[in-house]
Amino acid sequence: MKNRNARIGTFVAIPALLVAGFCAPGFSPRTLSAQAQEAGQSAVARRLGAIKAINGSTITLTPDSGTDVTVTVQTNARLLRIAPGAKDLKDAAPVQLQDLQVGDRVRVRGQASADGSIAALELIVMARTDIDARHQQEQQDWQKRGAGGLVGAVDAAAGTVTISVTGFSGKKEIAVHTTKATVIRRYAPDSVKFDDAKPSSLADIHSGDQLRARGERSADGLSMQADEIVSGSFRNIAGTVNSVDASAGTVSVQDLLSKRTLLVKITSDSQLHKLPPEFAQRIAMRLKSSMPPGTPGANSGNGGTAQPATESGRQGRTSPAASGPGMNSGGMAGGRTGSGDFSQMLSRMPAVTLADLHKGDAILVVATEGNSTASTAITLLSGVEPILQAAPSASQAMMLTPWSLGGAPGGDASQ
Repeated sequence: MKNRNARIGTFVAIPALLVAGFCAPGFSPRTLSAQAQEAGQSAVARRLGAIKAINGSTITLTPDSGTDVTVTVQTNARLLRIAPGAKDLKDAAPVQLQDLQVGDRVRVRGQASADGSIAALELIVMARTDIDARHQQEQQDWQKRGAGGLVGAVDAAAGTVTISVTGFSGKKEIAVHTTKATVIRRYAPDSVKFDDAKPSSLADIHSGDQLRARGERSADGLSMQADEIVSGSFRNIAGTVNSVDASAGTVSVQDLLSKRTLLVKITSDSQLHKLPPEFAQRIAMRLKSSMPPGTPGANSGNGGTAQPATESGRQGRTSPAASGPGMNSGGMAGGRTGSGDFSQMLSRMPAVTLADLHKGDAILVVATEGNSTASTAITLLSGVEPILQAAPSASQAMMLTPWSLGGAPGGDASQ
């Protein structure tokens, strides 16, 4: 299953306004050629999409919505190349038709025909190589200057959001400060794609939401001046696998919280990881040690053991990937012992597929809100039997919820 970290996100990835460029707020209609503003041109058509194929002067365009369009580039057509994120054409450079490549983003303007084809008079091009370079740059910046966790409080008047970040050193709160220049987005309720996040405001952020921010951290790491924020409300599921339908891309899960059977959809943007046994045991030990004395399953001087929270007490199946690259003998990712939060650590966990899931396996899932029976997985974590066994209730196992956005858009800096 495609790893979201390889893209955000999938928060995977750079925002749509950077990927598409042309959709960026403030992209002025004046950037179109004068012909596009002429009155009476009812047959003028505009399409935005990616080049699927090129054959001479004919381009097959896959638009952002709808079916493929045949575009014939006229000999007098104007072709310009812009950089990702550009809001106007002041820095655009002329480009030749032979310079276009499959995968380039294009905004086409021209005369529409009855069959839906377009005789192009203007093409504004964003090269795929430029998009990929910007993508990588954005992802690296999220990794370097990003932080994510659960929203504890929102002070819209002060422009501040307080998030709780969980790591092996415990929980800590970070105050995320915003300004009028801070870009704020909100995940769509039915999408796991960071690219689908819509412009939003602090008023849309609520306690319990997941939030990731990118910006300058204070020296003590307890506050941040945010350049960008993305938030969302997601569904947490702790349970066991009832069945897997690989052809349909779904997993039936017995939810330990609601006691209901839920259907979880797996897409190419979903992240599937497995905790190596030693790593899961370490988390379970931390969970037990954090419980008040006398709590069922808590650590005690006489070596008390955890009470199972799952229907099956067996350990999960192991695979060669469980001890793959990046894991040391202590079960810590990347050789670090207590620096990053769970979202950062998760990005280094071994990836798995639906074929690796079996009936009875314990899993933790963070998914879209969906409906009462079906949700789309953002992250699915298997190999969590020790964690669920250590939890006095399934809700305790969701201590890992800050990892839900770990691949969106690229992990956090060390905490």
